[in-house]
Amino acid sequence: VMMNETAQQNMENHPVIRTLYDHVDEVTCLAFHPTEQILASGSRDYTLKLFDYSKPSAKRAFKYIQEAEMLRSISFHPSGDFILVGTQHPTLRLYDINTFQCFVSCNPQDQHTDAICSVNYNASANMYVTGSKDGCIKLWDGVSNRCITTFEKAHDGAEVCSAIFSKNSKYILSSGKDSVAKLWEISTGRTLVKYTGAGLSGRQVHRTQAVFNHTEDYVLLPDERTISLCCWDSRTAERRNLLSLGHNSIVRCIVHSPTNPGFMTCSDDYRARFWYRRSTTD
Repeated sequence: VMMNETAQQNMENHPVIRTLYDHVDEVTCLAFHPTEQILASGSRDYTLKLFDYSKPSAKRAFKYIQEAEMLRSISFHPSGDFILVGTQHPTLRLYDINTFQCFVSCNPQDQHTDAICSVNYNASANMYVTGSKDGCIKLWDGVSNRCITTFEKAHDGAEVCSAIFSKNSKYILSSGKDSVAKLWEISTGRTLVKYTGAGLSGRQVHRTQAVFNHTEDYVLLPDERTISLCCWDSRTAERRNLLSLGHNSIVRCIVHSPTNPGFMTCSDDYRARFWYRRSTTD
């Protein structure tokens, strides 16, 4: 059920508590530090910036990394000591947050061949996964930073938009510009489940993400043409009814709470919307 409010009610119930100014171009990715009140942001201005949001007066970054390409995706190591950075360049970067020393795989063959669209650590940090415009998903060792496995043409050669781990780190959920979400079994490298039916009018144009709900019983993926939410049973791939998202333009981002039945959608209509499933009572 959507929290259906007027613009005035929205301002009163969900006020903006902080605005941070420091980029000079579009912000493309955000990540919260796992243990400290620090927000990392990546931008098309070629910078990664760190903001201390514990200080109400702080509007600008207290640290930044100057990159050689515009940033597309970032992910904090669960310890908070390192951050993965995917850019327009195919080489994946790993930065030490304290020293800003940069690490890359010692084997050039490990790298993607096009821009990196998605980077994500698993909960134990012994692995991370990347998705790229080259159509490949790569699984990496979180200690040696070497590529373990490559899923070639993961979405029939289409750009990989997102790749995340399940909570038990046995599976990867991915989405691509073929308008399909897939569940991969890491141990065998095969596709277990395909979630189809979104984007029946053709391949999607813009990137978006497939996400699990908080119990991982369902997979959610915004449909670009209808601006609605596709929802599947994660085990059977049975598709539920479409949910209208109430946006006036395409949904660029969706994120689900890890603990509660709520999620947020962000759209090109300049709005973010919060959705919450209320428990039904007799």
